[in-house]
Amino acid sequence: MLDTKIIDAHPYKRYSKTILSDKEIRERSQFFYEAMDSRRSVREFSDRPVPQEVIENLIKTASTAPSGAHKQPWTFCVVENPEIKKQIRIAAEEEELQSYESRMSSDWLEDLKPLGTDWHKPFLETAPYLIIVFKRIYEFGVGGKKKNNYYVQESVGIAAGFLLAAIHHAGLVSLTHTPSPMNFLTKTLCRPENEKPFLLIPVGYPAQDCWVPDIKRKTLDDICIFY
Repeated sequence: MLDTKIIDAHPYKRYSKTILSDKEIRERSQFFYEAMDSRRSVREFSDRPVPQEVIENLIKTASTAPSGAHKQPWTFCVVENPEIKKQIRIAAEEEELQSYESRMSSDWLEDLKPLGTDWHKPFLETAPYLIIVFKRIYEFGVGGKKKNNYYVQESVGIAAGFLLAAIHHAGLVSLTHTPSPMNFLTKTLCRPENEKPFLLIPVGYPAQDCWVPDIKRKTLDDICIFY
């Protein structure tokens, strides 16, 4: 039996995956749910180093996400340098201060109270790594001609989800941080014009005495409808 073939002039390979029993699938789905249900956004990080190989594996996992026309429209910038992290913190806190003082509505601020957030972002320097996810709006083709990517927002969002799951699975913690606007990241990291910042994710170990809000998730009945 052939393992490869050509379809419309493009190479294909046979997809092989072990078919599990219903019992095994149930057990796996329950185990993964329980594991991910223990994930929390953390704002109190340890400065304990994380092996770079681990970060590389996390990025490779994120890059397995599906994307429109398989364009893979993402760049993951990994920041370990203390001086760059300091620059990012200063710029992020400037934007966050304006947001908390004048940009956010009263309803928004009220909704944030249970989470205990404010414009101070010390974790941007404490966490051993910052992963900044950039979305690539287009690519440069022959002669510098712009070539659009497709479903960029959706594709990068899926990759970010893969990344967060991989971080948790590895035994680390993270936070989805979105200072708005985030254009300062483009300048700080010297990214090209076709890349726009999408998400800033501090990654590391939780602080020894780490606290998170005791929040509850919506029930299955609240979020799912079977037809």
